[in-house]
Amino acid sequence: MVRFTIPREVYFGENALDKLASISGSKAMLVVGSERLKKDGTTARIQSLLKKAGIESDIFSGIEADPSITTVMKGVAAMNSYNPDWIIGIGGGSPIDAAKAMWIFYEHPDFTFEEAAKPFNLPELRRKARFIAIPTTSGTGTEVTSFSVITDYETGMKYPIADYNITPDIAILDTCLVADMHRTLIADTGMDALTHAIEAYTSTMANPITDGLAIKAIQMIVRDLPASYEGDVTARNSVHLAQCMAGMAFSNAILGVVHSMAHKTGRVLDIAHGRANAIYLTYATQYNARTAPEKYAEIARYLGLEGKTDAELVTALVDCIKKLRSDLNMPSSLKEHGTDETFFMSHIKEIAKEAVGDPCTGTNPRPVSEEEMTGLFEAVYYGKDVTF
Repeated sequence: MVRFTIPREVYFGENALDKLASISGSKAMLVVGSERLKKDGTTARIQSLLKKAGIESDIFSGIEADPSITTVMKGVAAMNSYNPDWIIGIGGGSPIDAAKAMWIFYEHPDFTFEEAAKPFNLPELRRKARFIAIPTTSGTGTEVTSFSVITDYETGMKYPIADYNITPDIAILDTCLVADMHRTLIADTGMDALTHAIEAYTSTMANPITDGLAIKAIQMIVRDLPASYEGDVTARNSVHLAQCMAGMAFSNAILGVVHSMAHKTGRVLDIAHGRANAIYLTYATQYNARTAPEKYAEIARYLGLEGKTDAELVTALVDCIKKLRSDLNMPSSLKEHGTDETFFMSHIKEIAKEAVGDPCTGTNPRPVSEEEMTGLFEAVYYGKDVTF
């Protein structure tokens, strides 16, 4: 038996935020990252719409790029004082992830992060509050996923939370909220979304439902991301929806070694998650396709790429991703990114070991050893094709 879980309701398009004026409830806690959403009027608009629905609201802000346990528990304290029956995460992946974690401990104060980090171990939620996610970037897909990652800054320990209980009740994708995204953010989040879709499609847990969402997302992102990067509003709206579809796919099919590698190098190498994915994707594709080429070849066919054999189609797909990366002015290797060679090579075996142990490695289409992962990282650093 296979399970497929997404939010009960997804609203998307221009002014999709207007849905907030018709929800039922009494109090909402808005969880946001920086002060930008206050300054540009986004939170004021959301609060105004909630007021039309007869819902009072308060704001908890200041979520870090990597949400911390300390910040999460401060948010929980604010919720305990305010008693909301709606929690609304607004922003990129970080504030929405933080809001999901706050939701858990608001409803179950005696639960622990160690318990939460055990896959699919959460107690039932929605006894105190329901959850709305409103993304303001186009890449993480967290508004439709069952995942959250929280960091203990004192120990450096990351707590990956995976449980269908934290899949939002409602996702609102208002295309107006991404109209002014910076080009670098468009590139990074867009390539994150493409990686979500490709890894979901090739995952060992893929199924016909996730395949349909993933392949359509791949087609839309490859077609529209360059134009979105250059300022085309219609293309940007398309990518915003495509990244949501990719999120639905990977929330149910999980991911692969591209994300395993990115998870273990983001903070160590000070590289944005989406940028790391963009670099690693071509090398991981070459590695995986040496023993499991079929679905990569299928992706190439769906994209209309040329090739008579699976091997030719895989090469065409890799070249397609390389061109997309180049069109977005992104580096093609860690060396080109500016990562210090001595530092990286002195840590490569440790990083490779941690990447092999990442949960995403378990659904990669090709098994990977620590030695092979080290070789992958070497190829990624120097920009060499993977031939093993």
